[in-house]
Amino acid sequence: MRAGSTHGTRAAMALVALTALGLAACSSSSKTSSPPTTGGGGSGGSGGASALKVGFFGALTGPDAQLGINIENGEKLAISQYNGTNPSVKVSLDAFDSQGDPAQASNGAQKLISDKDVAVIGPAFSGESETADLIFEQAKMPNVSASATRTDLAQKGRMYFHRVVADDSAQGPADANYLVKTKGAKTEAVIDDSSSYGEGLGNAVRDTLKTNGGKDVLDDHIDPKGSDYGATVNKVLAAKPAAVFFGGYYDAAGRLVNQLRAKGYTGIFMSGDGSEDARFISDAGGAPAEGAFLSCACADTTNNAKAQSFNAAYRAAFGTAPAIYSAEAFDATNTVLAGIKAGNTTGTTLNTYLASASYPGITKTVKFQPNGNVFGSTIYIYEVKSGKIVQIGTSS
Repeated sequence: MRAGSTHGTRAAMALVALTALGLAACSSSSKTSSPPTTGGGGSGGSGGASALKVGFFGALTGPDAQLGINIENGEKLAISQYNGTNPSVKVSLDAFDSQGDPAQASNGAQKLISDKDVAVIGPAFSGESETADLIFEQAKMPNVSASATRTDLAQKGRMYFHRVVADDSAQGPADANYLVKTKGAKTEAVIDDSSSYGEGLGNAVRDTLKTNGGKDVLDDHIDPKGSDYGATVNKVLAAKPAAVFFGGYYDAAGRLVNQLRAKGYTGIFMSGDGSEDARFISDAGGAPAEGAFLSCACADTTNNAKAQSFNAAYRAAFGTAPAIYSAEAFDATNTVLAGIKAGNTTGTTLNTYLASASYPGITKTVKFQPNGNVFGSTIYIYEVKSGKIVQIGTSS
């Protein structure tokens, strides 16, 4: 998915730029892409900086690391291209590997603050966001997530929180409506992984089923670190739902659909953006994932005319097509970089810029609402076809 075109010249230029920065796979929780900033970073810096750091916060290792790697790659590419324009203020990437574990969130936020980053792209997951966002708020560090979708993250009155994707109050109803109104599945089993993200998305689906003509015939929860979901599978078989919806990440989603199919469940399987990655298919063992539906507040950039140079540069730099949230991270980072280029080199002035910015990204025009949510809430539907995740339309 998200295969790009082959604009050779642009791609080569992007590769040279990235190579010059020494970009490599990032797995250390204290990794910085280039020398420390010479001033102006973080909330306490002064103007006139000649170099700044922008943080990354998300999983780079662990069972759901691919989502974080996709985001960090988008950020890397944006920073590389920005530095290639010879700006007066250079920017380096300062990464924290959260391993997708909310227990790491406090240490991660404190690390990026002590590193005097001027802003952070992330946190990537909703669970870690619940803890880290408050710490960033207290430090006056703008944080822009490319992927955290839990609805109430934007309901806490935080001025430094932003995200560039629609939240679960849009995605959950869209998922439920797609199953009931588009696929005609009138009975659903709703299963989640009890995470901040998974349970929140699952609850949004459950709430919509109360009013859209569907019926929630089974609610259950699984351990995302578990390997045997037999008890849940047996409940599904007994309830005989037309569809199973799973709120959680691709690693557990893959195991769950594998075990459902192995026991003979033939109904619809659907999950949200946390599962919308090729690893879902491999974790499911291939064939059991076939025909599954996935949703995301992110669009495939393959046929997006505005994204073709991005697609080519991304493939040249990382040897693969952009995947879920790569383009959103690219847009989030470029919005922050536009603010730095405009002379905002402290957390407070950069946050003021973000409050009124309107950046023409490749996924959308990035403009934030007062609560930090982005304007625009299109939810895209994908299907696993012939072993690939293919965008097939939208849901409302």
